[in-house]
Amino acid sequence: MKILLLGKNGQVGWELQRALAPLGELIALDRRGSDGLCGDLERLDALADTVQRLAPDLVVNAAAYTAVDQAESDAERARRINADAVGVLAGQAAELGALLVHYSTDYVFDGSGERPWCEDDTPAPLSIYGATKLEGEEAIRASGCDHLIFRTSWVHAARGGNFARTILRLAAERERLTVIDDQIGAPTGADLIADVSAHAIRRTMGDRGHGGTYHLAAGGQTSWRGYASFVIDRARSGGRTLAVREIVPIPASNYPTPAARPLNSRLDTRRLRERFDLHLPDWRDGVARMLDELG
Repeated sequence: MKILLLGKNGQVGWELQRALAPLGELIALDRRGSDGLCGDLERLDALADTVQRLAPDLVVNAAAYTAVDQAESDAERARRINADAVGVLAGQAAELGALLVHYSTDYVFDGSGERPWCEDDTPAPLSIYGATKLEGEEAIRASGCDHLIFRTSWVHAARGGNFARTILRLAAERERLTVIDDQIGAPTGADLIADVSAHAIRRTMGDRGHGGTYHLAAGGQTSWRGYASFVIDRARSGGRTLAVREIVPIPASNYPTPAARPLNSRLDTRRLRERFDLHLPDWRDGVARMLDELG
């Protein structure tokens, strides 16, 4: 099987290089491309040409415009990457009979209510980022290609900047932290996303009836304050000296941003678990592993 992976150096893309390697011949690209191949989602014609030249059996798109606040003033570029380019990939996959794997987000929902969001709930994004990600999903479905769309939330990894690293830095400098307590979700490791993706791909390549849209998130739920508290407690139990004495809960309304965030980012993963016979570990397990990797 020939596999084309886009976005190889992002958090999920980096883990996908490991998880996908045993499945077949892997060609992994970032936006710079390689050997005349284009991995830049802003160059639509060159991107289409690359897929045609490689004629992969599987296209995995881990690239995206993820600057949520910046997208509010950069909508054209966000739409080109998150929607137009995804439509190009979907069209090429349909023409080749390839399976397309794509990653979306809890930001396609408005975050109302308290129950976890199901795949069939009506999307209503609050931001340009969420809207363009939804447009990308819709382009895939409209193309008729075989696909797996994974909506996920609160992605973390030891690679690159992340919430845990920021909290540990601030906790070493300050005695008092204020952290949002009314946004609820499940911190989800890039390694978990990659491993689940590889498992689902194996099943779906054997039976395209497994394709569709799935919610992929770690088990359990927490707030950003709960996440911060876990990180700090874990660091202290490991012998790290921190200055922080108090973590004060605040509402998201006290921390205005250009793009609105959903308060309820809970994702119902039942469809994924049942269709692919999976157990999704509690979010604490993944965060603990990341902290161990961070040292």
